[in-house]
Amino acid sequence: MATHNTGEITLSRTLGLLDITMIGVGAMIGAGIFVLTGLAAGEAGPALVLAFFLNGIVTTFTALSYAELGSCFPEAGGGYLWVKEGLGGTQGFLAGWMSWFAHAVACSLYGLGFGRFAVELILLVYPGAEAWARPLTLIFMVFIVILFAYINFRGASETGLVGNVVTIAKVIILGIFIAFGIGAMVRQPDLNIFTDSFLPHGIGGVFVAMGLTFIAFEGYEIIAQSGEEVKNPKYNVPRAIFLSIIIVVIIYVFVAVVAIGAVKVPAEVGPIPVWEYLAQAKEVAIVRAAEQFMGGWGGILILISGLASTMSALNATIYSSSRVSFAMGRDHNLPDLFGRIHPQMHTPHWAVVFSAILVILMALLLPIDEVAKAADVMFLLMFAQVNVTVMTLRRRRPDLDRGYFVPFFPWPAIIGIITNLALSIFLAIETGRVGLVSLGWIAGGMLLYWGYFRKVEEKKRPLEIILREALVSVDYSVLVPVANANQARELGLLAAMLAKEHRGEVLALHVVRVPPQLNLTDGRLFLKEGRVPVYRVIDEVKKYDVPVHTMIRLGRNVPDAITKTTVENASDLILFGWPGASGTNERMFGSVIDRIISNPPADIAILRSSEPFTQDRLRRILVPVAGGPNCRLAVDTAVALARNTPEPTQITLLHVIVNGVDEATAQARANTAFRRASEGIDYTLEKQVAHASSPVEGILEAATDADMLIIGATKERFFINLLIGNVSQRIADEAHCPVLIVKRRSTVLKSMLRETVLQPVLRSSKLKSEE
Repeated sequence: MATHNTGEITLSRTLGLLDITMIGVGAMIGAGIFVLTGLAAGEAGPALVLAFFLNGIVTTFTALSYAELGSCFPEAGGGYLWVKEGLGGTQGFLAGWMSWFAHAVACSLYGLGFGRFAVELILLVYPGAEAWARPLTLIFMVFIVILFAYINFRGASETGLVGNVVTIAKVIILGIFIAFGIGAMVRQPDLNIFTDSFLPHGIGGVFVAMGLTFIAFEGYEIIAQSGEEVKNPKYNVPRAIFLSIIIVVIIYVFVAVVAIGAVKVPAEVGPIPVWEYLAQAKEVAIVRAAEQFMGGWGGILILISGLASTMSALNATIYSSSRVSFAMGRDHNLPDLFGRIHPQMHTPHWAVVFSAILVILMALLLPIDEVAKAADVMFLLMFAQVNVTVMTLRRRRPDLDRGYFVPFFPWPAIIGIITNLALSIFLAIETGRVGLVSLGWIAGGMLLYWGYFRKVEEKKRPLEIILREALVSVDYSVLVPVANANQARELGLLAAMLAKEHRGEVLALHVVRVPPQLNLTDGRLFLKEGRVPVYRVIDEVKKYDVPVHTMIRLGRNVPDAITKTTVENASDLILFGWPGASGTNERMFGSVIDRIISNPPADIAILRSSEPFTQDRLRRILVPVAGGPNCRLAVDTAVALARNTPEPTQITLLHVIVNGVDEATAQARANTAFRRASEGIDYTLEKQVAHASSPVEGILEAATDADMLIIGATKERFFINLLIGNVSQRIADEAHCPVLIVKRRSTVLKSMLRETVLQPVLRSSKLKSEE
């Protein structure tokens, strides 16, 4: 087992289904149910039952995403690693940074809660200790944090064993409380309180109570943090998440029922509703309820349960906080010290130590109540990121071995995003300083990441680019991905002509796909065969005095590598060769094009050439126009090529009128299409109107004497069909001339929607024969 970052750093798998379920239950049934129940009852009244139930539903939407991602990414770090994989380094760092802070603050809150409950027990024996309540609380807090930090240092099995014992004891005590409460309700039934005044403060009061108590439902996130130490995580992580939520929601709802239904307002307090009495009792509301229907020993039992609750929650959150910081250290998003593992204990000892120090410092120095609310905001924002991630990875990584799939996808994730953002905004606005604290922590993290950790991360990352020539600063760049040498000449010729028109450059790219069973750096073995196609492009481009550069890149996923190169190089156009035209593996290269054209990061052009062509053979270019969004790009491309041929080249704009359509209307549409396609272009354009039984027949007939056919995609489904369906076969196979298909890049909004909400178009989609 490596103790430094020179090799693969992993944790031991020692946790079973019971262990991680108890970790989640222990984190969720923490100090929240004791401290917040009274305050939430004051806001919602008897509808506190509804608030707990709705929080369980809201939590479930995000838990579905956690279950799917946890089943296919069983590594320490949980949401941080998933967001990093799905949304990129910056979003990933932000998710980890917020998660570390939020869990550390929750630890501080639980530590102070433990200290306060311990002092309350001491006061029962020695009331004079009231004067020392605050320092005693802090002493107990420091002691319990150090104790559980040591337990976490010892290992996950010890952590799980202690956590199981504490959590089971806590559940048993709460079960006794619920049983006595139900007994009191049966003996003195007064259930009209749930019908006569169920919503004393309206539905708004329910939302306020949900915001107050949502922190009590976040523990399932810790289950995902433990994925690297779980036996059979593919199945156990999803099961543990749902089991823990079901257990917790049942307990919370029954606690709310008996707290509202079994408690009587003492006569000396006055004629006020029971929920106002509980609100006045604040953090000891459950203790006061237990004293009523369980007797004096009931209050002591609840205090003991409070101690058990805070201990189990503290145990779980120290565990989670250290695993997040460990994962960030392993990825060089925190100092490397965080990513080291103890040689004997096989635990991230430095991550545990520094997390414990952060917990203690926050409890001693900061206004913990305000900071805890800020932590709640950060939990909610991170949950929203995870919901976006599960949608993104469904599209980008369909190859992942998922043990669980979110049902009715993508609607649960969308609802999760909306509810998480709504609750976080509500909390930030409800208490103004919370928003400032949240922004301060996020801004500080971004400064650290962009100023330092991002550079370190890039230096330590396995080198993806194994051959790269320095690029010049130009305003236009054509990226040419080449899989082999067969199409390199034609692609090099077209790329040179287009780049020359815009005084730009050509970047020839070859991606070496490294299979999962090999390390990424092993792809260097394929460097020699990758040189051949890019050098063929260089030879062609240099004939036209255009700057040309090369790059050979390693990657697990070819579309992602091409997209990353496009973004890094700020390329304006990606020029592909038609899949299968030269006998290459059509299925693999076709899937590359499919992935990129569905959400293009730059303008796209795809060349289909049945036989080699040369620059001097481009005497007539035919451009079908129908008024679609890509028609103008097709015309601009034709003009760029025509201006860089040795002899004058004729460009003909073609509009096909389908037989049977009203002639006057069709001619008006043709004139509009011609006007939009040619407006502002300083080049002579011929116009032709053809009548045919279908647009495809008209295009093929008009292309009989053309040297090239350039088609602008009118809509995505048609464009997909041009590549893989019947329409593409008829045009590409029957046209005697080369075919160039173009499509504009996606807008920011469309790009975001295509990466998340919109489903990818499948190869089995119903084909359309429309223009």
